Amino acid sequence: MRWNIQDRRTRLEALALAILVAGLLLSAVIDRTAADQPGPLLGYDAQSGTPLPVDPEDSKRYLREMEQYNGKAGVMMYQLRTWFAGLWQGRTLARTLFCLSVAGAAGALYASRAGGASGRDAQQPPKRSGKRP
Repeated sequence: MRWNIQDRRTRLEALALAILVAGLLLSAVIDRTAADQPGPLLGYDAQSGTPLPVDPEDSKRYLREMEQYNGKAGVMMYQLRTWFAGLWQGRTLARTLFCLSVAGAAGALYASRAGGASGRDAQQPPKRSGKRP
């Protein structure tokens, strides 16, 4: 296989491969090294004495008070903000990076396929129609 680095399609395919490999390697490293971090503790289990990793802000009382002050839109925005912030920590960061690298590689691959004529096709003169003048 002969690589022409000037060819737009070849460059975009190489970019897609690089994005995919780098993203997969980084997500694997992050997944192996990062641990899920428990949030603040709300209480303990009465029978076993194990801590319950429940955020006090997720309690029904807190959400009800937030709804009284901010309405349902405020509660939904709070939940969206905490979900989005949780994507960038621990093992969820590895999953997020995996999905973003696959999407980025698919985008670069789509751009390489969807582009117009490239390489030798762009250098050939256009073909004439069947009739001569």
